[in-house]
Amino acid sequence: MTTYTQHLAGTTYAFDGIVELLAKATPLRSGDELAGCAAESDAERAAAQWALADLPLDTFLHELVVPYEDDEVTRLIIDSHDRHAYRAVAHLTVGGLRDWLLETATRSDAAERLAAVSSGLTPEMVAAVSKIMRNQDLIAVARTRTVTAAFRTTVGAPGRLATRLQPNHPTDDPRGIAAATLDGLLMGCGDAVIGINPATDSPQATAELLHLLDEIRLRFDIPVQSCVLSHVTTTLGLIEGGAPVDLVFQSIAGTEGANSGFGVNLGLLREANVAGKALARGTVGDNVMYLETGQGSALSSGAHLGTDGRPVDQQTLEARAYAVARDLQPLLVNTVVGFIGPEYLYDGKQIIRAGLEDHFCGKLLGLPMGVDVCYTNHAEADQDDMDTLLTLLGAAGVGFVIAVPGADDVMLGYQSLSFHDALYVRRVLGLRPAPEFEAWLQRLGMADERGRVLPVDLSGSPLRALAGVR
Repeated sequence: MTTYTQHLAGTTYAFDGIVELLAKATPLRSGDELAGCAAESDAERAAAQWALADLPLDTFLHELVVPYEDDEVTRLIIDSHDRHAYRAVAHLTVGGLRDWLLETATRSDAAERLAAVSSGLTPEMVAAVSKIMRNQDLIAVARTRTVTAAFRTTVGAPGRLATRLQPNHPTDDPRGIAAATLDGLLMGCGDAVIGINPATDSPQATAELLHLLDEIRLRFDIPVQSCVLSHVTTTLGLIEGGAPVDLVFQSIAGTEGANSGFGVNLGLLREANVAGKALARGTVGDNVMYLETGQGSALSSGAHLGTDGRPVDQQTLEARAYAVARDLQPLLVNTVVGFIGPEYLYDGKQIIRAGLEDHFCGKLLGLPMGVDVCYTNHAEADQDDMDTLLTLLGAAGVGFVIAVPGADDVMLGYQSLSFHDALYVRRVLGLRPAPEFEAWLQRLGMADERGRVLPVDLSGSPLRALAGVR
């Protein structure tokens, strides 16, 4: 194991191996403190970041965070690494990569240059460079990286911000779900997906919700995809049974052990991807996977240990989850950034930083990245923090965000964004809905020529019937 040292202010700091160096260089967060791998002082963190900046990128191809022989995610990362794309940055250190990214972001061909190198970057490289970047650096680079994916709508195009309309209900009551869906549609939400977290993982209940959403889509000719966020094995069974499945959902993580805790592996996820594509229900694209991640998921399942049994920091593990996502060519990937709780991201400052990191890392690795801008009620955060993160993500070119009635998910019991919040950020930053969905809004007189949502007289709208959907 290589020991990395840095002399700072009369003290020499030593870091035993790449796992400890990455962990100590990470901006402070409660999850790393819980895991026992956080820097013990700001000085130690600064020393680790300095040492990390001087680290050649090639190090990450030889000194692995999680052993190759023990972890299929590591094998995926190494075996799929694109050496040809990597050549453009192979000579750089982590600090040199930061400089290259920031310089590239100022160029007129930035999107093409970043896309060309994307498959040559490993998650660990991207996580490492994010640790030595300021928030504005993360925003400036992510904004210039364009990643699109499509099913019935196109997500991720420049100048566009899509939303997941999340009409959850504590008892999966169809009328409650229909009312929440109507509320969201009237405010221009749902162009990324209309996605329900079911109250149970019952195949019958999931099928009923899928039929409900498909009936709404067909009745009102809405160019949107639906998803019921059941376990992938439930969805596979429903596909075999002929249910109207658009997107296949699954939570994923950055280690084989953490994915096993979710009840999945790469083989199962690839099987689900093939099954979803075989249905051929998309009209403008065939990206069918909807994947969710979140910092702290591996730690929460005790699957966060890397080389020599050392705890890997949660942000590096989060970036590794994006290797799994990249392999599946998804329509949507989102980090539920503050959902797991203050044990992992303690307050608004940590949540904001993590949201920007996750978005940057996902975009740089080539994912159509979204963020659930959210927090739990026992975190030291509030809606003002979420306003800040939403605005920063909008400036950074986030592909989509989650929106729920009143910003309060009454089924999952956490705080997210409201439909009004999506209206706000689109208007302030001049962002538009997904193009296919925008055209539908305009046909119904619900949006102007610039895609801005207009007040609707529901008494004369065909959507009035939505509240009566059974």
